[in-house]
Amino acid sequence: MPIPWLPRRRAAKDPSVSIADPRLEDWETVSTFEDQTTAVAWCEQLRHMGLDARCAADHPLDRFGRGDIYLVVPPGQWSRANEIIENLD
Repeated sequence: MPIPWLPRRRAAKDPSVSIADPRLEDWETVSTFEDQTTAVAWCEQLRHMGLDARCAADHPLDRFGRGDIYLVVPPGQWSRANEIIENLD
């Protein structure tokens, strides 16, 4: 019998930056970033606008969350994502 006052464990969520994820290979790059915080913030903006955006990197980030990070979207969403990015600058 579970103890009601203990919080349940949540399922593992997707990482904020996917490293070498083959599912994102066909996705198109909208922008590139050097730090995780900025990349994730832009990604969240696109998600709030209804796009399926993700952050991806070919190699693991350093301990400070820096590296080559790509903001990617599915092929059919690139122009809308690019329009949003240009207008949010």
